[in-house]
Amino acid sequence: MSKNEKIKEQIGWLKVVFGILSAVLVSMAGWLAANYNTSDETLVIITLCLIVFNAILIMMVNKKAYNKMDQLEDL
Repeated sequence: MSKNEKIKEQIGWLKVVFGILSAVLVSMAGWLAANYNTSDETLVIITLCLIVFNAILIMMVNKKAYNKMDQLEDL
């Protein structure tokens, strides 16, 4: 497998991870919006922390994908 193909496969895998993390983020935000008033305060705080953590992960995956695209451009 050439380096070009390897980077393309890595970008493809990062797209999958990005999509899954995005779906999880939207789901958690939707759950929080629907259950904000009825849920325990601790659960709301935990969910907010997880949403922030997930958003950070999404940004990290996005940055890594762009770095891989730059590597692909340099070849």
